[in-house]
Amino acid sequence: MATEMPATVADQTESSPVSPQTMGVSSGPGGMYSAILNRNHTILDEKRLKSFRELRDKYVRKKVLFEDPTFKADESSLFYSRSYPIKFEWKRPPEICENPQFIIGGANRTDICQGDLGDCWLLAAIACLTLNEKLLYRVIPPDQSFVDNYAGIFHFQFWRYGDWVDVVIDDRIPTFNNQLVFTKSAERDEFWSALLEKAYAKLHGSYEALKGGNTTEAMEDFTGGVTEFFEMKEAPKELFKIMKKALERGSLMGCSIDSLVPARFETRTVTGLVKGHAYSVTGVEEVKQTQHKENKVRLVRLRNPWGQVEWNGPWSDNSKEWSTILKAEKDKLQHQVAEDGEFWMSFEDFKKNFTKIEICNLTPDALEDDKIHKWTVSVNEGRWVRGCSAGGCRNYPDTFWTNPQYRLRLLEEDDDPEDNEVACTFVVALMQKNRRKERKMGANLFTIGFAIYEVPKEMHGNKQHMPKDFFLFNASKARCKSYINLREVTQRFRLTPGEYVIIPSTYEPHQEGEFILRVFSEKRNTSEEIENRIEADHPVPAPASAGEESEEDKQFRTIFQQIAGDDMEITANELKNVLNRVVAKHKEMKTEGFSLESCRSMIALMDTDGTGRLNLQEFRHLWNKIKQWQGIFKHYDADQSGSINSYEMRNAVNDAGFRLNNQLYDIITMRYANENMNIDFDSFICCLVRLEGMFRAFQAFDKDGDGLIKLSVLEWLQLTMYA
Repeated sequence: MATEMPATVADQTESSPVSPQTMGVSSGPGGMYSAILNRNHTILDEKRLKSFRELRDKYVRKKVLFEDPTFKADESSLFYSRSYPIKFEWKRPPEICENPQFIIGGANRTDICQGDLGDCWLLAAIACLTLNEKLLYRVIPPDQSFVDNYAGIFHFQFWRYGDWVDVVIDDRIPTFNNQLVFTKSAERDEFWSALLEKAYAKLHGSYEALKGGNTTEAMEDFTGGVTEFFEMKEAPKELFKIMKKALERGSLMGCSIDSLVPARFETRTVTGLVKGHAYSVTGVEEVKQTQHKENKVRLVRLRNPWGQVEWNGPWSDNSKEWSTILKAEKDKLQHQVAEDGEFWMSFEDFKKNFTKIEICNLTPDALEDDKIHKWTVSVNEGRWVRGCSAGGCRNYPDTFWTNPQYRLRLLEEDDDPEDNEVACTFVVALMQKNRRKERKMGANLFTIGFAIYEVPKEMHGNKQHMPKDFFLFNASKARCKSYINLREVTQRFRLTPGEYVIIPSTYEPHQEGEFILRVFSEKRNTSEEIENRIEADHPVPAPASAGEESEEDKQFRTIFQQIAGDDMEITANELKNVLNRVVAKHKEMKTEGFSLESCRSMIALMDTDGTGRLNLQEFRHLWNKIKQWQGIFKHYDADQSGSINSYEMRNAVNDAGFRLNNQLYDIITMRYANENMNIDFDSFICCLVRLEGMFRAFQAFDKDGDGLIKLSVLEWLQLTMYA
């Protein structure tokens, strides 16, 4: 088994040079992914727009300005880890200037100037968003203004883990000396970018939650797309073509320069570029030079979210290189000399100076060729639960197999195979949920990744959770390049048609969190979480034999009579005494013994005749089960610690004859494991007794055997209260 090594990525964040003074999932083949999103989004748009308008109209009629009770204009919406040295004043745009406008002359990238918040990653994404009007006005619904139907209420829409959510805010914005503190427009009277930033801050709980991040995160929240990374040192030779086609297709693109120093201390190079800082890629063009008619130069246009500080090398605003191209070419490139944070540079200089580029594709089209591909997308939501399904990466073979497992079926090969190879192209995207919003509670991004294993043909169609031994003796067929602390890890693969299992995980075990796993493929695929069928081998005790008693039966009857007395029935207290006497003889168990409450539960669940006591047959059934389960417990208590690890509970329960799904294993861990994620003997027995009894009770009610039962309130309470 190969060893995984985690990678880390620095947040794109920095202190700004500008001072204050100056919550569906869609799947299925057919149509572009963007078409699927657009169709679903249109339906939701109508409902959200109606809801927003009703709320706005209510305040218009009342002639009262809306005040958001869920994102208040106070410190709680600003910072959670510290108090700011400056006292901010929350003001509405009509209090800041005489003629506030939502958007002036169309939203464009010059409307985004960074303030005193390290969210350049977000602003770089917004700048990219302005290049695609269709996308822009999906995030920023039109028909909002400070004139018509103004009530101090605005709304924005974001993609959130498979669903589009509508975020409603009031228009009170933090100011100092009557100037916006955070994002602002170059036009003092324009406020769409400041309000968009506020809505995004509300989505994550506070403005501080936006400090530090990766451009791809916001790009995906604006589009629902999927992002691919390119390291410049490993970039494909067709990178310029990939970038050009990405912009033509409406993809959002960002880039950055890695910094060796902490990201908050941005490092400006002599060429005017800033390390540890996010830039937007806003143009990719190839132009002819007049003195070399056969020579073309490839150029890239970038934007610094600060709205200032530009590249000063070749092809910068005032450089001599601009004299080598015709005026028509300059006009086509929209070349202008202005300190607005936007500049051109040659593609070669771009590759030399920048470390990585991120492309958020609205569809994961194969950008390397000219053909438009149709893709299938399937979305699965899951979670890692400590002690049960948070197994860590393959470096932890004892727990890796317990991670959630997703069966992937690649059903058809690509239309245009490479080198006549029969293969399916697909993209896997693993995204961890809610970590930014939970920062104020100490949450950081987990280091995450995934591995893909081929399922043997004899196991095709078998939906059972793959066991530990499978991963011990089989190497992965593919895997993500590295485990990394990004919100999403994405990678493109080509594999032959067949059946595979994807294992998403954190790098280390015991890390609890939620995730979304998306699989995109050119042709038909299906991906679904592997869920065992819920069943038990023999929950109903076999009827007593009508034949002659064996010698063993007679001995057991004698022992039972000694315990039970003349009434031949065992009470909870008598059961507690006999079980604890037996357990005490097994020193290796290291258990505190069975409690009276545990024994009451055992009687309730084994009491088939409803007397509240166990008769001989019921006790014998329980006794035989406990002996069988004791053997299973000893097998998994390999270190003779007197307890078994909660991750082994899946195997132990299976050996006891029960097949459960992941949700039930999660419940068992929460209910029976201690703080060290271990399960002692009496908890183990109590768990299996409950499973045995509840399966038996269900089967008693399931008269027609269709797996469904109907209970009255009385029956439900009788069953649950007694158990």
